[in-house]
Amino acid sequence: MTKAQPTKRRLQQQHGLRAVAVCAVLIISSLIAVLPAQAAIRRGSAAPPARMRLPVPTGSFQVGEVNLHLSDTSRHDPWQPGRDSRELMVSVYYPTARAAGRPAAPYMLPSAAAHFDSVTANDYLGMGLPVGQTDWAATVTHASQGAPVADAGRKRPVLIYSPGLGEPRTWGTTLVADLAARGYVVVTIDNTYESPEVEFPDGSLATMVTPTDPDAFIKKALGIRNTDTSFVLDELGSLNAGRNPDVDGRPLPCGLAGSLDLSKVGMFGHSMGGTATATAMDADPRITAGINMDGNLTDFDGTLMPVAEHGLTRPFLLMGKDGPTDTGPGWTAFRAHTPGWSRQLRLRGSEHASFTDAEVLLPQLDLSPATRTQDIGTIDPTTAVRTNEAYVSAFFDHWLRGRHGQLLNGPSPRYPAMEFVD
Repeated sequence: MTKAQPTKRRLQQQHGLRAVAVCAVLIISSLIAVLPAQAAIRRGSAAPPARMRLPVPTGSFQVGEVNLHLSDTSRHDPWQPGRDSRELMVSVYYPTARAAGRPAAPYMLPSAAAHFDSVTANDYLGMGLPVGQTDWAATVTHASQGAPVADAGRKRPVLIYSPGLGEPRTWGTTLVADLAARGYVVVTIDNTYESPEVEFPDGSLATMVTPTDPDAFIKKALGIRNTDTSFVLDELGSLNAGRNPDVDGRPLPCGLAGSLDLSKVGMFGHSMGGTATATAMDADPRITAGINMDGNLTDFDGTLMPVAEHGLTRPFLLMGKDGPTDTGPGWTAFRAHTPGWSRQLRLRGSEHASFTDAEVLLPQLDLSPATRTQDIGTIDPTTAVRTNEAYVSAFFDHWLRGRHGQLLNGPSPRYPAMEFVD
């Protein structure tokens, strides 16, 4: 590890997505020193790398998964102008009743896993992990690759998941798979060259561009995410109509075409993904309801983002970590200016990463209690995961399925960790 490493980690814990961009500016200068040291750790490690375990989804369905390689030929890549089209990787999770005999979907593909282990886990996410301790590529999900869609022909609501800055789309797999097990089709998006690593079907790896001005970088990234999200929704429409949008022509799961109800689209995301959920809803009226998990709605200088200045007319849920947070001013303004339905929740004992897979993965690693608390707070991991799943599913069930439960009306004795903020 370099001396810059603890500083980066401390900044991320204090400032969330803003600091991730600042941290990224420092990465290039530190990689030359970091990587040789990491290689030495790998060579000297006696214990085999561990395979992580993810919680079993709580829904009534098993889960299927397919990756799609999409190409937007209508625009040059905004991060790499020399590229004639914008290439994206997305994953589609969906309910299935016939997973037997299908291989489990890996948590990360090999090249992406290697980059995540050597760079992302520490330089972007600040987890302080010894390199080579975890076999991310051998870690599997509770989703089966290519399994047929349950109840073929039945229309299901669609959810879009947007990860935080410096997080791969897989970093929300626990919540995503749980929603699919409850009957949703969930699409996770990697925003190429802003995501820390994106592996394509040919094995090539696209990594994050180096930001020089964090404020300008985030503004540009949010605009690109808006366009990427709208493009993905367009491609889902084509898929639903029977066209295979995968650039490489890989077969789609049986029953996927025709199973998407694109009149009922929700979106949710963590950190900058939560910010992107608000801005994408502002830009695309097809998104019916959204959830922001601990993402800012102000710029670096504290200026309110446009969506915080005028709010949204469609339902929006804000879910924040415990303790002091820099989401306050933007969230307060957003709620004041939002004519539509909104709620603000706080997960007691949580930290910024408690809304991601870090909550269940970090306790499986050899981290000091202080490091663990700094990363994911003091809340019991199972409590955090099940509480988040309950409120996210209740929100989308209400607004996309018309199921009028009581969970969103006020504090629940079943989930005492979730606090309602006036």
